[in-house]
Amino acid sequence: MGKIALLVPREEMVYQAHNILQEKSYREKHYEISIMKVVRTRNIVTEARQAIAGGASIIIARGLQASIIKQYTDIPVIEIVITAQEMALLIVKARQILKKTNPVIAVVGFRNMFCDMSYFDSIYDIELRTFYAPNNEQLRDYALRAVEEKVDLVIGGEVAVETAAEHNVPSLFLSNTEDSLRNAFSMAESVSYAMDVEKKNAAQMETLLDYSFGGVVNVDGKGRITAVNPLMEDLLGQPRGELTGKTLTEIFPDLDRKQVEKTLTGEGEGCSAFLQLKSGSVFAILAPVLIEGRADGAILTCHKMMRKLPAEPRAGERRRTGSVIALRRFSDILQESQAMEACVHKARLYALSDLPVLIEGEAGTEGRLLAQSIHNESARYRNGFAHVSCGGLGEEEQYALLFDEDGAAARADGGTVFIEDADWLTPANQFRLLTLLRYKLRPGKTVSKDRHGDVRVMVMVQEPGQLERMAREGSFRKDLYYLLQGLSLAVPPLRDRPEDLKKKIETSIRDSCERFQRHHQLEREAMEFLLACPWPGNLYQVENYCERLILTASRRVIGRAAAERLMEELYPAESLSGKAESRENFMQQAQEGAAGGMTESRKKTQLLKALKENDGNRAQTAEALGVSKATLWRWMKKYGILEGEDSRNLKE
Repeated sequence: MGKIALLVPREEMVYQAHNILQEKSYREKHYEISIMKVVRTRNIVTEARQAIAGGASIIIARGLQASIIKQYTDIPVIEIVITAQEMALLIVKARQILKKTNPVIAVVGFRNMFCDMSYFDSIYDIELRTFYAPNNEQLRDYALRAVEEKVDLVIGGEVAVETAAEHNVPSLFLSNTEDSLRNAFSMAESVSYAMDVEKKNAAQMETLLDYSFGGVVNVDGKGRITAVNPLMEDLLGQPRGELTGKTLTEIFPDLDRKQVEKTLTGEGEGCSAFLQLKSGSVFAILAPVLIEGRADGAILTCHKMMRKLPAEPRAGERRRTGSVIALRRFSDILQESQAMEACVHKARLYALSDLPVLIEGEAGTEGRLLAQSIHNESARYRNGFAHVSCGGLGEEEQYALLFDEDGAAARADGGTVFIEDADWLTPANQFRLLTLLRYKLRPGKTVSKDRHGDVRVMVMVQEPGQLERMAREGSFRKDLYYLLQGLSLAVPPLRDRPEDLKKKIETSIRDSCERFQRHHQLEREAMEFLLACPWPGNLYQVENYCERLILTASRRVIGRAAAERLMEELYPAESLSGKAESRENFMQQAQEGAAGGMTESRKKTQLLKALKENDGNRAQTAEALGVSKATLWRWMKKYGILEGEDSRNLKE
C-alpha cells in the first residue's frame, strides 16, 4: 500500500486520526500514513509538495485546502466529506445556540465538502441555505452573501467562520467526528489498491516490452504512440522521446490507413504488413486492445525478418550485377476504389511470401507497379529486380533474356524476376522456368551448365484464366500452372473502378495543363462521357488521351462534343458504342413521348442537349441520333429551336 499524508486545518482532526489508527481493524491493514499534520491554508501547497517529495502517493485533506492541493499538484487527493450524522450534530448544536423557532442557517463552502441535505428543513424545522463557492477566490464573497441575507448562523470552514465573526454573526466551525475520517481512510485504501494494481500492471508491461524479442509500440484510441520498447527504438533508429505522442501512420507510413482506423475503432480485427524500416525488413502485426468488446487503443509488434541472401558464387563463377531497380511502392498505386484497395491488400500479403506470383491484368493496368511494390516490400528488396517480356519472341530469344549468362535470372540473383506475357513461353522455356522455381537452378542448354539460381519469380498475363485454359488445352505445362496459381492476383480494369478512373482523368488533365502551361477544365457532361467509355488500354490510354485533349483544346472549358470527337478520331471502334448508347437513349425517350410519357418541354430539352453535345452541328447531331438531317430539321422546326437564341451557333 502506498504512503498516505493527512493534512488538516484543525488539531482535533489529527487526534481523531490517531484514535482511528489505533483500532485493531486498521492496525491489521498496515496503514502507512507517513505524515499527519496541522497545516495553515497559506502553507498548504508547500506542505503538500514536501509530503510528495517524502514519498506520499495520496493526500487526505478537506475543503479549501483540498481544492488548492488539487489545483497545484497532480497527486490524488481524498477529500474529507462531512457525513449526514456529523451535519445533524451541527444543526442540533446551532438550534441550541439560537434557541429560536425555524432559524435560518447558512452552510458555506464547497459542494464536495457536504453530504446530501435536501430534507434537513423538514426534519429539523429549520430553513437551510447553502452557499457553494465555485472556486477558492470566491469563497469569502459567498460567505459575505450569506451574512447579507441576514441568516441567523453560519456553518463553514475557516474563511466562513472568520467572515461571520467580522460581522458579528454566530458561527460554527465545520468540525468532523471520526465518521468522516473513517470514510476518507476507506476511500484512500481503495485508491491506493487501484494504484498498486496499476503499478503492477505497468511494471509487468514494461518488463514485457523491455524483454520482448520483437519491437512493440503501444497506441491510444486516437492512434497516438504512448510507449515503445528499446528494441523498437533500435529498429526505428529514434529515441522514445521522439516517438511518443506522434501518430502511428506518421512513424509507419506504409501501414494501410484505413485498416489502422478500423482496428482503432474496433471495426476490424487487426491487420498485418511487411514494412521497411531503417534497420531492415520487419513483419508488423497491429492488434486492437479490447475492453469488454470495445477497442481502447492497439499494440503494434514488429518482428525482424531474415533477409534472404544470394548464394555465394561457386568457384570460377563471376557475380554479375546490372539489374533494374524497382522504384514503385504500394503508395504509388491508385486505389480509391474498393476493388483496387482489396487487390493491393492481397498484394501486400503476397510480399510476405517467397512463392511465385501470377498477375492477371489487361494492358495498361497496374501489373508492373504491383510487381515492383511486392518486390520492394519483400525480404529481397535490397537485391535486383529484372523485368522482361516474352511477347512475340522465339525460344532462343526467350532463353537469352531469361536464363543465359546475362539473362534476367542471373542479373537478379537474390532478387526478383518479373516476366510479362508469360503465355508466350515456349514448352522448353516453360520447363526451364519450372526448374528455376522448383529446384533453384538456372538451367543452361545442357545439364552440365546448370547454375544455382536464387530468385523469386512473378509472371503476368493479360486475360483472366488464360493460363488455366492453356493448361487444359495442353499448350501450357500443368505443373508450372499449379506452381504459379498459388498466389494469383487479378488486377481490375479501370472501367470497373469508377473512383480510380475519375481520379486518373482528373490527375492526367491537371498534369497536362501544368506541363503545357494551359488552363482547361472538363464540363460535367464531358466527364460523364469519359467515365462511360470502356478504356481497354487503361492507364496508358487515359494518359495519352488526356494529353492529346489538352494539346488540341480550342476552348478553356472542354465540352462533351469535343471529348467525343477526339475519342472517335483516336479510337473509332470504342466511340461507336457511345453513339449507339446516345441514339438509343434519345429514341427511347421519343417513344415515351409518343406514348404520352414525355412532355413537349422534355423533348425539346433532350434535342437541345444533343445539339449542344455536337457544338450545334446538325449533320453530327443527326448521325449521333441515328436519323436523317431532314428528320432532325423537322424536329427543330416543330420545337421552335430555329427561332430566337436557340438557333444561334447551329452549323451545317
